[in-house]
Amino acid sequence: MSYLSQPPSPPLAEKVKHEMEMFGDVRVDNYYWLRDDSRKDPKVLSYLEQENAYTEAMLSGTKKLQDKIYAEIRGRIKEDDISAPLRKGPYYYYSRTLEGKEYVQYCRSLVPNCDAPPSVHDTMATGPDAPPEHVILDENVKAQEHGFYSIGAFKVSPNHKMVAYAEDTKGDEIYTVYVIDAETRAQIGKPLVGVTSDVQWAGNDALVYITMDEILRPDKAWLHKLGSDQCNDSCLYHEKDDMFSLGLQASESEKFLFISSESKMTRFVFYLEVCKLEEGLKVLTPRINGIDTSVGHHGNHFFIQKRSDEFFNSELLACPVDNTSATTVLIPHRESVKIQDIQLFSDHLVVYEREQGLPKITAYRLPAVEEPLICLQGGQAVQFIDPVYSVEPSESQFSSTILRFSYSSLRTPPSVYEYDMNTGESVLKKIETVLGGFDASNYVTERKWATASDGTQIPISIVYQKNLVRLDGSDPMLLYGYGSYEISIDPDFNKARLSLLDRGFIFAIAHIRGGGEMGRQWYENGKFLKKKNTFTDFITCAEFLIEQKYCSKEKLCIEGRSAGGMLMGAVLNMRPDLWKAAVAGVPFVDVLTTILDPTIPLTTSEWEEWGDPRKEEFYHYMKSYSPVDNVKAQNYPHILVTAGLHDPRVMYSEPAKFVAKLRDMKTDNNMLLFKCELGAGHFSKSGRFERLQEDAMTFAFLLKALNMIPTCGCA
Repeated sequence: MSYLSQPPSPPLAEKVKHEMEMFGDVRVDNYYWLRDDSRKDPKVLSYLEQENAYTEAMLSGTKKLQDKIYAEIRGRIKEDDISAPLRKGPYYYYSRTLEGKEYVQYCRSLVPNCDAPPSVHDTMATGPDAPPEHVILDENVKAQEHGFYSIGAFKVSPNHKMVAYAEDTKGDEIYTVYVIDAETRAQIGKPLVGVTSDVQWAGNDALVYITMDEILRPDKAWLHKLGSDQCNDSCLYHEKDDMFSLGLQASESEKFLFISSESKMTRFVFYLEVCKLEEGLKVLTPRINGIDTSVGHHGNHFFIQKRSDEFFNSELLACPVDNTSATTVLIPHRESVKIQDIQLFSDHLVVYEREQGLPKITAYRLPAVEEPLICLQGGQAVQFIDPVYSVEPSESQFSSTILRFSYSSLRTPPSVYEYDMNTGESVLKKIETVLGGFDASNYVTERKWATASDGTQIPISIVYQKNLVRLDGSDPMLLYGYGSYEISIDPDFNKARLSLLDRGFIFAIAHIRGGGEMGRQWYENGKFLKKKNTFTDFITCAEFLIEQKYCSKEKLCIEGRSAGGMLMGAVLNMRPDLWKAAVAGVPFVDVLTTILDPTIPLTTSEWEEWGDPRKEEFYHYMKSYSPVDNVKAQNYPHILVTAGLHDPRVMYSEPAKFVAKLRDMKTDNNMLLFKCELGAGHFSKSGRFERLQEDAMTFAFLLKALNMIPTCGCA
């Protein structure tokens, strides 16, 4: 292995004593000064720059390897490509990427025979005789003036004449919405500034959008008439309770907009009839603590997905549009099956569910609009090919019989399918091209179950290159985890990950409690005063994988991002002996201090996830696992921590404090590296190739930690 002859000294953050007292308990935070909400303090920026320089110096011996990995990953990308075209009205809409360009173009072309009903066998014509391609918006042109560029929404008006798009040029997720003529690209009216990416057309002459308060909580919904000034927009609803945030959704029928107000436990919904905007919002589902509803529309009915403490995996109801309290149960609650989402069509209902940790899709035919809606009959399940996989709803056309969905697995690249709900036929419309000799048959995916100390079975998804692994405990492994917010980390494909698999790594995902993989109770059993189940489940999965000879302690690397970064911090403190290396991406590690401070974005609503530390029981429990509060004088494995200066979700100062405290207290000589992107937010850099550099650096760090870099510096 090539080490620097004289490793540089790590930066040591100055200690400035800051005491915080609660319930007679005094905590000392010597690095509180690292929080600078303006992100302009020269002393703070200087420290972050020193950390970045130290990371670069420590990894300078891996530069050739990083370049090689970057070239590998980029070499798998078909740089000039288009997404699967979606037929909407008279056009096919799609996005295009160009060779060497970081960003996408939003395009459309005319459907030659748009009177013919859509079919799963439709293909967009190409070549000299095909209708010409029209580029509506080119992100590459827009991004030239900015170091960061991201479009959070791209919405075509119902008459296809205009487009509203939301633009973020900092990474702070505060957007500006522009309306342009879809043909000439000319801007229409003044942009809407300081808004979220939640924007929807309300007919062809108006938009509905959402703005945030000073702690970045989406709190107001507005109606904007095209051509009028933003200052004259009418406020449809103001959510004053800081535990709640607003969301916006259009019905598939385009006849209604739904504005929801939600906390972590409760959600209620208003509706706005697009052809009667002057009537304003009306209550669809009432505000009842502990009841969570989400809705859709079809014909004379609203469809309501309803969750409560009793019906924790949700039931599906329908009610007449003109009598919302008269509900009929269409799908009753089931303890083993969770209703995740619904999608409505002119003649069909599609239900996305989870059972035994796996997603499933069922399509039902609906009775004609004039017939009564009493029950559902004859659901048809879509079949999938891998033992573990990921399925996501895709935009489909309400008036068609075609369901479009995205499918992927640990060995199957992202694929777009169209499913004919009348015939049951599935047609692959596009599978992402993976260049560089990728052959899915060389990779094996498996699902295993580890048993927690309380008897709970925890699913683990695994993938490896079958010709390279020995499965005798000597293989290197990367184990990934998240386990919060009821989010399911379904096993999907990652082109970059092949650079590890093709070096003999086994990759695994621990589907731990706190996530949503096994239904609502899986989440309930990994939050509040049961949060430590998330961490002990991860440790259990690691011990199981070692026992089953997938790896050994000396070869086990772990990774988590955001709340998964908190998982990393917790298990590093609890069992530092179990890991060889850890990657904590934008980690939420200063849990107690952050959740006690309501001025930090997104904090108050988090009390329903972690608990309210102003209550003594929660204070002591959260303190017992909060990573920054539990760093101690012990040996730690190799650690890489990343952050984004403009991250509104996890303040850069949390990972900065964690690293500073580790530097001061740890008793080993292993690497501790901190990389803070000074021009990005929670989701790293914005360009598709720029982001690969972070992957290359992360992989090089892991290979260096595992002593897998030959002396030439490339592997």
